[in-house]
Amino acid sequence: MSTPPIPADPDQATPPSPPDVLTVDIDGWEGPLDLLLALARNQKVDLRALSILALVDQYLAYVDAARSLKLELAADYLVMAAWLAYLKSALLLPRDPEVEPSPEELALRLQLRLERLNAMRESGARLMARDRLGRDVFRRGAPEGLQTVRKARWQAEIYDLIAAYGRVSARTRPVMHIVANRPVMTLEAALERVARLLGEQIEWTTIEAFLPPQADGAFRKSALASSFLASLELARQGRVELRQKSAFAPLYLRRPA
Repeated sequence: MSTPPIPADPDQATPPSPPDVLTVDIDGWEGPLDLLLALARNQKVDLRALSILALVDQYLAYVDAARSLKLELAADYLVMAAWLAYLKSALLLPRDPEVEPSPEELALRLQLRLERLNAMRESGARLMARDRLGRDVFRRGAPEGLQTVRKARWQAEIYDLIAAYGRVSARTRPVMHIVANRPVMTLEAALERVARLLGEQIEWTTIEAFLPPQADGAFRKSALASSFLASLELARQGRVELRQKSAFAPLYLRRPA
């Protein structure tokens, strides 16, 4: 609900212009307690020194000015008016010791509620008066940073170009492995030679004795390797006996007894 402000003088208070609506608007707050706070401020005194009797008179005068309106629309205000009338009568008449709480305590509670409401409204006003982001203050723009532009300048001679091309070509060229043509003794030839010479040797004989006489250099290494494999194959077949005293010691062969 929204209404015109309440006049300072309750005797001049007039009901709002619409004949069927009771409207109370006090700086954006609505309700009987807000009306009490506005009337209390008209007294120009501290809320802790507020005159409850004067406040009751102001409130009752305002509600009486709106008595021609529909009662159901002003129910909250009439309930407060009835309670204030009871409080005023209790303050004026002699106190009944059996009635709890006392009228003074009720008046104090009302003052405390008005002080609390006043503090809430002042805090809300200070909060709303602060600078607002996007209206009073604005965020600082994010820095865009510096853009770095790099341009390469190459300095090379013809030799550098050819060498670079050679390195790239070497990495991409297919690898070819060429085996040099050298004299070797095949395993078949070594088997035939060792088997034939075993028929002539009765005692233990080193494997070197089974190599061809003309073997030297790379051919001798190939003949020795092939003769060793041939000896192992013949030993597997039971056609030769092998003997070696220790690792890397000379290998002896002989025909089985």
